[in-house]
Amino acid sequence: AQGLRLTTVGLVLGLLLALAAGAGLAGVLLGVGSIDPPSLGGAAAVFTLVAAAASWLPARKAARIDPVRVLRSE
Repeated sequence: AQGLRLTTVGLVLGLLLALAAGAGLAGVLLGVGSIDPPSLGGAAAVFTLVAAAASWLPARKAARIDPVRVLRSE
């Protein structure tokens, strides 16, 4: 859950910055819109899936370990 909270904050900030940069570059780039929802949504989906996998895999591994065994080893 912590990893996905950080991902959400990063996505919101990233989308805001992307929208601002798109608005600033709209006059310079010909034929490119300032807002491209499929691209922004696709990028957000990919980043969310990667962050979910990066958070879930270590959590799953840690959940399989017996806490008593870990505490005894220290």
